[in-house]
Amino acid sequence: MDLDLIRQIIALVEKAEISELELEEEDLRVVVKKYAAPVAVSTAPLQAIAPAPSLPAPSETKPGTEPETNPLEDVNVITSRMVGTFYRASSPDAEPFVEMGSEVREDTVVCILEAMKVMNELKAGFRGKVVAILVENGQPVEYNQPLFHIRKS
Repeated sequence: MDLDLIRQIIALVEKAEISELELEEEDLRVVVKKYAAPVAVSTAPLQAIAPAPSLPAPSETKPGTEPETNPLEDVNVITSRMVGTFYRASSPDAEPFVEMGSEVREDTVVCILEAMKVMNELKAGFRGKVVAILVENGQPVEYNQPLFHIRKS
């Protein structure tokens, strides 16, 4: 079994707008299925960062003042690219890739997602500061599940 071929197949399914790919060649059959994460709306992690400001009623607004801006508008969300297991470090005894308050760049590895015994590094994709880690080490994650909140810098 060629692991590089399997990695390429997984990457193809992740990037393509397909939900299933089946390949059969001589004595090898590979089926890769991509499931969308169930849609669930939860504001709990967002409130943990900062409560949403309450805007004053129109009669309470003072002339010449503007309402506060949303404190979460400058937060990027890093989501899981696959179904798998979330790991904060490269091994059980290693330091986590990032902690709360860590500064990250586009190429900073923030975690590892393990799927089918293949370890996949996940990079931040943008600059900022880690303000929330939404998943526990070793926890299973779904496709597109929020993993980190990064405040833009």
